[in-house]
Amino acid sequence: MPHLDYDSFEILDPSDAPVPAYGSGSLADLLPAVATGLGLPGFDSGLVLEPADRVCVFLVDGMGWELVRRHPEYAPFLTSLMAGSSPITAGFPSTTATSLASVGTGTPPGRHGLAGYTVAVPGTGYLMNQLRWQPPVDPVSWQPYPTVFEQVHQAGVATSQVSSPLFAQTPLTRVALSGGSFLGRTTGEERMDEAARWLADHDRALVYTYVSELDGAGHRFGVDSDDWRMMLNTVDRLARRLAEQLPPRSALYVTADHGMIDIAPEDRIDFDEDWELSAGVALLGGEGRARHVYAVPGAAADVFTVWSEVLGDRMWVATRDQAIAAGWFGPVVDDRVYHRIGDVVAAARDDIAVIASRKEPGESSMIGLHGSMTPVEQLVPLLEVRA
Repeated sequence: MPHLDYDSFEILDPSDAPVPAYGSGSLADLLPAVATGLGLPGFDSGLVLEPADRVCVFLVDGMGWELVRRHPEYAPFLTSLMAGSSPITAGFPSTTATSLASVGTGTPPGRHGLAGYTVAVPGTGYLMNQLRWQPPVDPVSWQPYPTVFEQVHQAGVATSQVSSPLFAQTPLTRVALSGGSFLGRTTGEERMDEAARWLADHDRALVYTYVSELDGAGHRFGVDSDDWRMMLNTVDRLARRLAEQLPPRSALYVTADHGMIDIAPEDRIDFDEDWELSAGVALLGGEGRARHVYAVPGAAADVFTVWSEVLGDRMWVATRDQAIAAGWFGPVVDDRVYHRIGDVVAAARDDIAVIASRKEPGESSMIGLHGSMTPVEQLVPLLEVRA
């Protein structure tokens, strides 16, 4: 390995990272603002939305604001809605489990506790994948806050989630999206039609619907691929289909959980082959562009020093307390969440990723990645249609 002159590098200050707009314009603020617009008291959000009696939130996995802006010819309907609109931010890390929990609970990651793709289960010595919920932990103790869907349903608003039948009984659905009725529909067209029917059948309603295929295309083929662009065009047609069926007194919000960036093979650092980065590390959590690094006892300071020296000019590298103080996970981090966060947290600024080819072969082979705080990953649409 060649000698690196670390003194010539400018180490990034973790307090300078572009923290998500918690409290004013993040995914965690969306449903509280919707509930307030439905006339329900007690919801706190700095995001203000025009009142509506019937509301649909359509979340497209992996559809970042900047990605849509780059492809107006493939998303003409969504592009037309962007005029006069501004993006909101996902939250950190910008990954599906974290973002869905932020949407559903109306709280930032430091409170709901789904603080990464994989995080340590404190006191156990193993990682939990929060998307797949493996290995299983008790959902209620892991995320005890009620969802906004539950609160809105209890207040008398007809509430439903329209999604793939595969998600009906998952722990992630339970902790992040439960409340009211779950309506399993297989195709995107069926989901759009069912969401519109739900709104039309109820005088006051909230419905959430979701598609994941755009994210899958980005991971597999990259966001700079014809496969991804064709899927974006499909999503655009689905959004138009739903908008054209909105009943009176309705509002549709089209948003996403994160954006995505393609990372070239030469810009990937393999943790499993790098003796410096792996020294003193007990568990490597998170994902390629947003890592939770858990040190063996007594080695946290050394791990932080090495990661800062090796990656600190290209990634924001912070200790757990620095990341919390900088507000990466929101203004408050609950005690139960504190040790789920890595001893060291590393978020990519540049077009790089820290992969783990042996421990994470599937994730390491993906072309499109996400997780960090760069605009292409963080900024997501909040596009509005009014009936």
